[in-house]
Amino acid sequence: MSVDVTEATFEREVLERSKEVPVVVDFWAEWCGPCKQLTPALEKAEAAREGKVVLAKVDVDSNQRLGAAFQVQGIPAVKAFRDGKVVDEFVGALPPARVEAFFDGLTPSRADELLAAGDELSLREAAELEPGRADIAVALAKARLERGAEDEALEAVASHEGDFAAAGIAARVRLAKAGVGTEAFAALDRGEREAALDALLEALSGAEDDNREDLRRAIVGILAEDPAWPDAKAYRRRLGTALG
Repeated sequence: MSVDVTEATFEREVLERSKEVPVVVDFWAEWCGPCKQLTPALEKAEAAREGKVVLAKVDVDSNQRLGAAFQVQGIPAVKAFRDGKVVDEFVGALPPARVEAFFDGLTPSRADELLAAGDELSLREAAELEPGRADIAVALAKARLERGAEDEALEAVASHEGDFAAAGIAARVRLAKAGVGTEAFAALDRGEREAALDALLEALSGAEDDNREDLRRAIVGILAEDPAWPDAKAYRRRLGTALG
């Protein structure tokens, strides 16, 4: 159920609340015909998500400073807040299907929820729901590797060779079958990323041609899983040097 928000309650009802759940704010006015057309679609979309999104309504005539603060130049203006910031918006009375799509972008899908759960059963279901998602495939492959199911892990990422992390998992399985990089991958499974990368780079320097490409893919895959890691750039440079 939507909540009416004023200048006095906006911080609490929108900014602070959006740190817990996405809040969609409808800037409207009583005289605005398109606003009245849009309202039922907004309310239906909120109700369908059963508390996963909150709908707040701001009367711009009574709360002009809020309209100015968020640069509302035409109404209806709809802005979605997460963590106190605007993350998406639109202007005008969109058709219901596009309103639903707007709300969908704010809430996790069933596959996202299963991915967050992280257990193999959930990940398998997530992969069935969204087979095109490499991040789910990689997570499923890792779960299978944890129990030593290398062939099943390879199967999980088989259709995602274009993704660096997935290709890295596939390369790891092939290397393990060849007896290459065993200690490095054991270190990786213990959470010792630097030790794993150091060992793989050392293996790369003396590797036979048959294994060099898979070692490269394994290293790139590890780095791709956390591109914001501060040491990633240095390891990429080392990889480039090793490849010559």
